[in-house]
Amino acid sequence: MENTGNEIINGLTELFSNNTRPVVIVPHSNPDGDAIGSAYGLAVVLKNLGQFVKIITPNDYPGFLAWLNGHVDIINYQKKKKTAEHFINQCSIMICVDFNEARRADEMENTINSFAGTRIMVDHHPYPADFCHFTVSEPSYSSSAELVYDLVVAAGWERGIDLHAAEALYTGIMTDTGSFSHNTSRPNLYKVLTALMTWNIDTESIHSKVYHNFSADRLRLMGYSMMEKMVILPEFRTGYIALTRDELKKYNFVPGDTEGFVNIPLSVSNIIFSALFIEKEGYVKVSLRSKGSFPSNAFCADHFNGGGHLNAAGGEIKMSMNETLEKFTQLLPGYLHQLNNV
Repeated sequence: MENTGNEIINGLTELFSNNTRPVVIVPHSNPDGDAIGSAYGLAVVLKNLGQFVKIITPNDYPGFLAWLNGHVDIINYQKKKKTAEHFINQCSIMICVDFNEARRADEMENTINSFAGTRIMVDHHPYPADFCHFTVSEPSYSSSAELVYDLVVAAGWERGIDLHAAEALYTGIMTDTGSFSHNTSRPNLYKVLTALMTWNIDTESIHSKVYHNFSADRLRLMGYSMMEKMVILPEFRTGYIALTRDELKKYNFVPGDTEGFVNIPLSVSNIIFSALFIEKEGYVKVSLRSKGSFPSNAFCADHFNGGGHLNAAGGEIKMSMNETLEKFTQLLPGYLHQLNNV
């Protein structure tokens, strides 16, 4: 870990060795495979070391990750706010996993900022905000799940890893690398995967649970998105898909159904920049992906109140869908030089 020195590691080991109160782990809003995988994996490790720990998600998470349960309680803040707040008030430690600024937790932002105990960040996104007492931030890592494993080893907690923790961390790495198709050039990733594989995890079963576990409605929505909603702008090497609330409702949308849709336009020859726009109540959620050197994170930070990695970013904007699409397409000519030089 390049940015995490011995002072932080020693501080964390001392903090947990003296802790007698509950611990809460919080992933970001609309948690994906890495958020749930890293949170659940870390929670299982800490539980096995004698900590009383629960996970509180800001809202619901995709059904294809529902199999990661049973060994640590997961509370949906949006659905059980009183229960969640009651537990948080008992906790001495809060671990924020896979996000680096409190607003990424949406409804839980104020709860995080007002937490009276010790806050810890474990994340792999660049430009972390200063809202935690301990910051474990490593942007070079493929995923927060990979980072969690190295943190566990560095802190001397490796004895807390079991099959369930290994499965969760593997899931986080697999999903955040697109089944090992990107962010996989660092040798350390393969060292971590090798260590996780010693637990005899069933990788084929995990892949099937995550990628072959969708509803028929989700597949119909994907087909509709490709056939009717995908727009290709070859002059800007860009493609996008925009889905309204009514369209999502028509296909009985549930969280996770649009997972991976943002990558679809990138399959088109010569397209290097892709966007997915999802209409929410009062705003539009924006997901961006790119190839090569085109900075989707800078584009998102400058225009859509977000950020992320060079080739994967997300944000949102308080505009109508039509206004958002108009803004997006009007921005592209200003980036033509960068788009053409990838």
